[in-house]
Amino acid sequence: MSPEAVMTIAHHAMYTALILAAPLLLIALVVGLVVSLFQAATQINETTLSFIPKLLAIAVTLVIAGPWMLTTMLDYMRTVLTNVATLGT
Repeated sequence: MSPEAVMTIAHHAMYTALILAAPLLLIALVVGLVVSLFQAATQINETTLSFIPKLLAIAVTLVIAGPWMLTTMLDYMRTVLTNVATLGT
């Protein structure tokens, strides 16, 4: 297996991981920012107030984006596994 092939597989793996993690991370970031602004405005310093909304938002995001995420991951795995035979040469 050539170094170029290894780097190509690694590049596609990192890109796929980034694409799959981006929706969850962005939703957690936005919800955390909104909750922290709410806490700063009301001067409520409760730790569960920042944790529970993020957890719920990520769960909703997984329900909404889950099929797309699964399809993306399956397409990547299908591509890698179908090209395994040609990678050894």
